[in-house]
Amino acid sequence: MSYIYLLIEFLDELVFGLGETAWPFIRTDLDLTYTQIGLLLSVPGIIAAFIEPFLGILGDVWKRRLLILGGGVFFTFSLILTTSSKSFTPLLIAFIIFFPASGAFVSLSQAALMDSAPERHAQNMARWTSAGSLGNVFGPILLGLFVYFGLGWRGAYALAAAVSALCLLAAFRLVPLDDKSISYLPSFKSVFDGFRSTLSALKRREVWRWLLLLEASDLMLDVFLGFLALYFVDVAQATPTQAGIAVTVWLTMGMLTDFIFIPFIDRQPDSMKFLRRTATIELLAFSIFLLIPDFIPKLIAIVFINIFNTGWYPILKGNLYSTLPGQSASIMAIESVTTPIAKLLPLFVGLLADHFGLGIAIWLLLLGPLALIIGLPRHDKP
Repeated sequence: MSYIYLLIEFLDELVFGLGETAWPFIRTDLDLTYTQIGLLLSVPGIIAAFIEPFLGILGDVWKRRLLILGGGVFFTFSLILTTSSKSFTPLLIAFIIFFPASGAFVSLSQAALMDSAPERHAQNMARWTSAGSLGNVFGPILLGLFVYFGLGWRGAYALAAAVSALCLLAAFRLVPLDDKSISYLPSFKSVFDGFRSTLSALKRREVWRWLLLLEASDLMLDVFLGFLALYFVDVAQATPTQAGIAVTVWLTMGMLTDFIFIPFIDRQPDSMKFLRRTATIELLAFSIFLLIPDFIPKLIAIVFINIFNTGWYPILKGNLYSTLPGQSASIMAIESVTTPIAKLLPLFVGLLADHFGLGIAIWLLLLGPLALIIGLPRHDKP
């Protein structure tokens, strides 16, 4: 049954990889500014941060299957709306629907996977990350094929919506049924108790450590990827096709290293030392990437940047799950505390880029590896 959850993650990252590669085409088609792109990358996540706590709590105390399937319905609808968007506002509405829908459809699927083997959180997170990386690679390939055949980014999103509908049908068949003893409507007491447990968890220092480090690490993961195609076009003076190649190289390397990391994680004697060392090298690799000129040298540099952030997400997220046993779905509610602040970073980068240029604004992402170097514990707990 765990394969349906990995399929859902594959779909989510396929859409993500498609979207990140399509930004130059979307920007041109809809005549977007950097600030509008920053808003599209920030506002939906901030709004979702106020919705997802309820979804997360309900996922632990009520009908998780119903929430997953409902999220899948809105997930598919948002892709259809994205396909038909003709300007900034409808695209923003589509993204606002997409983010909490992804929370219900994808994040609760992740929680279900974690609950299937509580003693193997980091290992299952590595499998989850690998499934997502595979989807990430297929996204740019899908876009490239549709652009080549003259169908554009809208055609690629239309196919993604069709794949989402098929995945949703599979989820209806394969996601385990909810406990029949659970009432049709959630009780006030169960929801209140869930929020009380979540607030109690937020009083713990270890929980805050993993929350903040997860958000910091994302600067060199999804946030960097969000601006990667635009950086190559606007700063490195590459063509949109070359920018698509750069994103594809990034995602392909991520897929390969994530798959290699699955057996490696079991042989890692001290994951904190591993993270600190790779963060230090990442700091240097990213600085070199920003300083060197021309397309090919930068393309080579992003290979090394990708290699040295391998394992960050599964190790950090696995530690967060292990810190909160029995509250897998409530992780959504807990993570929403830091999400609004984290989601402002793409907007901040966009605002800086409009005023000083993307080549200067993107230096802000170095805060990610710096935070890991400073904030990680010295060693794994015995």
